[in-house]
Amino acid sequence: MSTARPQLHFPPELLLRAQGEGAGIRAAIFDVDGVLTDGRLFISEHGESFKAFHVLDGHGLKLLAQGGIVPIVVTGRDSPAVRRRVADLGLSHASYGAGDKLAAADEWLARLGLAWSEVAVIGDDWPDLPLLSRAAFACAPANAHAEARGLAHYVTRAEGGAGAAREFCDLLLMASGRYVGLLESHLVTLDRA
Repeated sequence: MSTARPQLHFPPELLLRAQGEGAGIRAAIFDVDGVLTDGRLFISEHGESFKAFHVLDGHGLKLLAQGGIVPIVVTGRDSPAVRRRVADLGLSHASYGAGDKLAAADEWLARLGLAWSEVAVIGDDWPDLPLLSRAAFACAPANAHAEARGLAHYVTRAEGGAGAAREFCDLLLMASGRYVGLLESHLVTLDRA
């Protein structure tokens, strides 16, 4: 078996920024609409019908957890589709229908014993600005609102719902030094218990 040679590369100064300070990045907060989805809402007379999620983003969230960085979902909307996706990914830290995303995020950080200096955030619109402005590392998808992009330390090449969250996860894992180990483990088998 050959040793993994990552094909993905980020500039050294970006990797340093994404490492955070002190203990490093220990948790990452994800918005849903516009980050894990493309931001479009499909609503019928019976309510929201469905959302489209990208498999790359989902696997990125799983890898992040395997790499020791806690994924936290904080979304302003609540829907069965989002709850199903979060459950399918095995994520246990999520706030749905959060009218005040900062309050929801602060609650998770208190529960987990974390400070903002240990947190990365990816968001795309004004409700995410309080989180982006406090995060040790802030990220926005390529198609995010200008104000979110303006607060971001990094704007992904991919758009929301089309790999932006995975790019964010890969960057955090690479910055933490865990990317290669996870890649090598996947060369052995994709079946992870």
